[in-house]
Amino acid sequence: MKKVIFAVLATAVLVTGCSSDADVASRNLSKAADQFEINRRIVFYNGITGEYMLNVEGRCSLGSGQSSKSVTVTCKTGPSEYKKHFLGLSDNVTYFAEQIGGADVSVYHYRVIFKPQTIIPNVDFEGSTDALAHDLTK
Repeated sequence: MKKVIFAVLATAVLVTGCSSDADVASRNLSKAADQFEINRRIVFYNGITGEYMLNVEGRCSLGSGQSSKSVTVTCKTGPSEYKKHFLGLSDNVTYFAEQIGGADVSVYHYRVIFKPQTIIPNVDFEGSTDALAHDLTK
């Protein structure tokens, strides 16, 4: 375990040695948004008609979609509730995301999030015990 921690710290020192304050703050803001700590307003805009097509506000994280022509927006709507939106982009449809409020992030230290509970997956089982018993007795 000590070797793993040392390797992570050594990599962090090598990577972060030449970063500007803005780079460190930007990464920390992105990480905070991905932890649903940042309120955002995300607007999808039609460049031809000049109209807003969709407005999403809340503690939302932006992600890339299945291709470069799509984006995903995942929002925390309650203590254990989330909504995920898939949005397509085109030549005339674009989006912008605005951080609504300020956030207290460090410009000196990268934020590292370690969640040991993610190592053990949630496993869902489907099927019936009758079908399992039938298959086992073949």
